[in-house]
Amino acid sequence: MAGNSQRRGAIRKGGSKKGAVVGSGGKRRRGLEGRGATPPAEARTKHPAAKRAAAAAKAKAAQGRPTGKSGVPRAGRKSDDGPELVLGRNPVLECLRADVPATALYVAVGTENDDRLSESVQRAADLGISILEVPRTDLDRLSANGLHQGVALQVPPYRYAHPDDLMDRVKTSGEPGLLVALDNISDPRNLGAVIRSVAAFGGQGVVIPQRRSASVTAVAWRTSAGAAARLPVARATNLTRTLKDWASQGFQIVGLDAGGDTPLDEFDGSVPTVVVVGSEGKGLSRLVRENCDSILSIPMAGPVESLNASVAAGVVLADIARQRRVI
Repeated sequence: MAGNSQRRGAIRKGGSKKGAVVGSGGKRRRGLEGRGATPPAEARTKHPAAKRAAAAAKAKAAQGRPTGKSGVPRAGRKSDDGPELVLGRNPVLECLRADVPATALYVAVGTENDDRLSESVQRAADLGISILEVPRTDLDRLSANGLHQGVALQVPPYRYAHPDDLMDRVKTSGEPGLLVALDNISDPRNLGAVIRSVAAFGGQGVVIPQRRSASVTAVAWRTSAGAAARLPVARATNLTRTLKDWASQGFQIVGLDAGGDTPLDEFDGSVPTVVVVGSEGKGLSRLVRENCDSILSIPMAGPVESLNASVAAGVVLADIARQRRVI
């Protein structure tokens, strides 16, 4: 009985209901140490700010890249850095006929063939453009009511020149400078028509504002009849500042407006000239007008009050070319 008893005060060596009485091996002490500064919200995966940052990064990475399973870009407005998609058999064929640069021709599976589609495929093959057959549903996402007609053409973003590049082109041409600046022109067809006229009458380039202006889309390229491939188009961050810079280099800056005080018949275009064209509705903006040496008007023989912006530009450029041929 004495052998089974335990002396009072002795340490029990066995376990107990509360667990073993042993050390933590330093774990508890390390657990009490500081964990450093709290990470920023964007670095905490479950924080809303981190989710927003991840979504923004994903959108930026996908910009300008195909996101559909078949490689077809998803619907949405064309960004300046992303490709453009031309839909429909007539527009696609017109682009290919005008040698609009393209990277891929998409044809929906099961599309009924016709002369336009056959010619588009043949021209794409001759130009080395990739021809891809894709599910019709991929093209359906890109247009309202499936108006793609089973065909789409992917056009890469246009590469704009810098305004200084136009000056370099003037200096190397050996001809009197002739440049055109567009102010408040929002229709890409007008832009394309102006590019075509500038190329036809010996101009060295076109400059457009970086904001609130038509850009060189497939429509503008097609309207230019291929001239956009030969004539540089520059983008100016600040059009007024660019005009001032060109004026300091010896160019006369002339605005084109129906209410101009200088008739075209009295204008001397033999010297280096920048023609600034405003829109039919808004005309020239105030700052641009204030930096023009003169405002030209085209004498009208009939009851028409004004001409389309691109037509008016063509008339003035033709007259300048005439003056320079006579000299």
